[in-house]
Amino acid sequence: MSIHINANPGDIAPIVLLPGDPLRARHIADNLMTDVKQVSNIRNILFFTGQYKNTRLSIGASGMGIPSMGIYSYELYTQYGVECIVRIGTCGAYLTSLNLYDLINVETAFSEATYARCAFNYSEDHFCHQGKAFGIINDTAKQLGMNVRSGPVHSGDAFYISSHALPEIAVANKCLAAEMEAFALFANARYCKKTAAALLTVSDIIPDRKMISPEEREKSLEEMAKLGLEACVGIAGGIQ
Repeated sequence: MSIHINANPGDIAPIVLLPGDPLRARHIADNLMTDVKQVSNIRNILFFTGQYKNTRLSIGASGMGIPSMGIYSYELYTQYGVECIVRIGTCGAYLTSLNLYDLINVETAFSEATYARCAFNYSEDHFCHQGKAFGIINDTAKQLGMNVRSGPVHSGDAFYISSHALPEIAVANKCLAAEMEAFALFANARYCKKTAAALLTVSDIIPDRKMISPEEREKSLEEMAKLGLEACVGIAGGIQ
């Protein structure tokens, strides 16, 4: 077991879905997967392993923010032999052309954060998705008749900011939305030579201050969860 995950060796599958919220992970495991076993519970950051359409998958939580994602995804890659992590989370849209519950498949994550420099001496302010998962998500969405928009997002360090202006890095790079984890996930995947993708549901429209409720964040994101699970079946076929 690692420092922050107490699963035994072999308990975690090679492909992991990683929402931020452990209750969201449990909801998906209980309602969309079969033969589920809880394999980790340190700090109530729950991990489960089970089956989806005869594919062995794990689902757990990353917590909130770049440092937390940095810890959990790194330990999964380096301590548990995980080959692919697909983040499934929420984001705040910067554009009013996006609607609540729209899906975004993250192409690139931009950030002002120092995480990648401190961890790996990477100087970039952005990282792309890693490996084939991004393309498999898009292909799976087409097969399911789901609309998914691909593009860049802003992975911020601060949830609450004093300025009402959009961050300069988000404007300069035409970011679709704000979230707080993809930058660390993509940096870790690049360093570890693993696969990573991030699939997001729009939970807020920042200019209009529209948002879904906390309960809806936990339980009403079934479309994203289904797409993530279906894509993981395709990803598993590519790494077996």
